[in-house]
Amino acid sequence: MPDLMAKKPLNIIMQEAEEGGEHSLRRALGPTNLISLGIGAIIGTGIFVLTGTASAMHAGPAIILSFCLAALACVFAGLCYAEFASMIPVAGSAYTYGYATLGEFVAWIIGWDLILEYALGAATVASGWSGYVLSLLGDLGIRVSPMLAGAPGTKFVLYHGHWERLAGIAKKLAVEHIDPASLQTTTSSFNHFGFLGIALVAVILVIGIKESANFNSFIVIIKVCVLLVFLALGGSYILAHRSEAIANWTPFLPPNTGHYGEFGIPGIATAAGIIFFAYIGFDAVSTAAQEAKNPARDMPIGILGSLAICTVLYITVAAVLTGLVKYTNLDVPDPIAIGIDVTGVRWGSMLVKLGAICGLSSTMVVMLLGQSRVFFSMSRDGLLPAWASKVHPRFRTPYLSTIFVGLCVALAGALTPINVLGEMVSIGTLLAFIIVCAGVWVLRARGTEVKRAFVTPWVPFTPIMGIVISAAMMYSLATATWIRLVVWLAIGLVIYFAYSRKHSKVQQGHPEEVLQTH
Repeated sequence: MPDLMAKKPLNIIMQEAEEGGEHSLRRALGPTNLISLGIGAIIGTGIFVLTGTASAMHAGPAIILSFCLAALACVFAGLCYAEFASMIPVAGSAYTYGYATLGEFVAWIIGWDLILEYALGAATVASGWSGYVLSLLGDLGIRVSPMLAGAPGTKFVLYHGHWERLAGIAKKLAVEHIDPASLQTTTSSFNHFGFLGIALVAVILVIGIKESANFNSFIVIIKVCVLLVFLALGGSYILAHRSEAIANWTPFLPPNTGHYGEFGIPGIATAAGIIFFAYIGFDAVSTAAQEAKNPARDMPIGILGSLAICTVLYITVAAVLTGLVKYTNLDVPDPIAIGIDVTGVRWGSMLVKLGAICGLSSTMVVMLLGQSRVFFSMSRDGLLPAWASKVHPRFRTPYLSTIFVGLCVALAGALTPINVLGEMVSIGTLLAFIIVCAGVWVLRARGTEVKRAFVTPWVPFTPIMGIVISAAMMYSLATATWIRLVVWLAIGLVIYFAYSRKHSKVQQGHPEEVLQTH
């Protein structure tokens, strides 16, 4: 049907971006805040876990090249996001970009899909965050019942005097030849820590965007400092033991074992696919465009700057880690802690846990921020109930949508196993990448004359590469994940045809939103 392709006029979107008053979002974020938001979203547990596994199983010391390859894949999508975020500086990210270029139906699909990335992403993080908090409290001698820190059915074992999530230390137990059945075990029923963590983040987001950004920046500083401490300790050790480091780096690219993806050139590509998900999150910066002081200038800086900083951190951490420890010994859940132990420092494990807690805390902030802003944009367009776009007169934040999203995410994080949540986040993110890259391509092909503060280079090559790489990553995901995505989108379509299409301001032909169907 032709009206399914109705597009929201760019001039209307720009008018919304320029609105002021107590019912609009407060523009309070500068480039430093935006870069911090990006780093907060990107650096989670990936750098603390995935580096070791990908190196040990697939790439060896050449994991450095895998990080470069994965970063290149993200750059294609990042360039497209940067153009849109500077050109259309409103909350909503890929949803708004899709509405302006591909039509309402595609915009609804991507808006519904973004719930997988942001809401379930925050729930995933909350689930993992609680486990690290429980473990760190145990290291500090504070005994807390694991019944408070896991989704229903999550198994915990008593390891070295405190409780650890069994799935998180299974490899370590295997290396130490410890049978999990020989340890005291218990099963949790409700993740109270995860629930309270999300609730606290939601309160901070309601209070104000500047306060939220400052809290996020503080946490980002801590987790970056953790990585810098690791680099300082590891770098000093390597300089003092160069022959040992060279031996660990040799061979730089282990020969292929005869199985695809196990070392050699194919291993670099396979490892890149694994660690690609350590970069996910930079797109969340674009949801804060309507709260940036100078979005035309600052949004590209925030998106590409955070991606560049994280890439440098990832590559240097990988280089130091493989210089400290032979890659064959890195298939453990805490490789950075193992690396610090080599230097003779015995508080490495606690340092990594602190870094992981801070990393996950800032990720929760950015994911909840992104989801509430997507709800805000969809509500303003009439696709969701009007209450979701109500702005608090004092705090100038979408407080009702933030509270609603926070409650739903807190319950999901408290009741859903972490593995199910994590699989859904990846496929939702990649679909968003595809829509944004396609949107840039469509705008250029259509010849739309719009002022662009940042221009994506090498169009159509850049968006095509973004689409191809993202589609390939989606293809590699498990069939069960695809089935869940289809079911989720089917639920979304029911809501669209039952409610959203009837209340759409564009479909109703409101004077301020003239219907476009071409």
